[in-house]
Amino acid sequence: MFTGIITDIGTVERVEQRGDARVTIATAFDVATVDLGASIACSGVCLTVVDKAPGRFTVDVSAETISRTADQWRDGARLNLERAMKLGEELGGHIVTGHVDGVGTIVSVTPEGDSRRVAIRMPADLAPYLAPKGSVTIDGVSLTVNTVDDDTDGTVIGLNIIPHTAGATTLGGLAAGAAVNVEIDVLARYLRRMETYRGQ
Repeated sequence: MFTGIITDIGTVERVEQRGDARVTIATAFDVATVDLGASIACSGVCLTVVDKAPGRFTVDVSAETISRTADQWRDGARLNLERAMKLGEELGGHIVTGHVDGVGTIVSVTPEGDSRRVAIRMPADLAPYLAPKGSVTIDGVSLTVNTVDDDTDGTVIGLNIIPHTAGATTLGGLAAGAAVNVEIDVLARYLRRMETYRGQ
């Protein structure tokens, strides 16, 4: 379980093609405090640490995960990193599972005061789970949805990226056309499921 508050930006150092992709990620984390088998969210994807060395850790990424996430499993890719939440820690963002629900596409990035307004076209099946002032996770970052616009081409959400978030995560480098990992609010997921069965 995670909060969507990023604590490091890692860099993919090496991708080895085995049965799964074995990905080594450079990090500023003190890996001596990271146990083998621990979970780390990598741009919103919950992965298991299978090896580690000073300044880096290694994860296995299945073909299923690669097929359902943005293009981040390549040398040099920058990843938003978050270690799993510990019981009793401050929940600064919202409850994030690290299970990506779909891939969105950046429509535009526009300056707005000191912040950046980002518009993202969402997969059609995620539209029912998105609401203004609700929560969404983009590349592992907990964000508040400002606007939701439904049209014949689908749904576009609007977000504001404040300067701190732009500097502390990879979201400061977003540009039109980029693909991003999306996780809907877990509460919205359950409410939608309950709504489906309420009328039966």
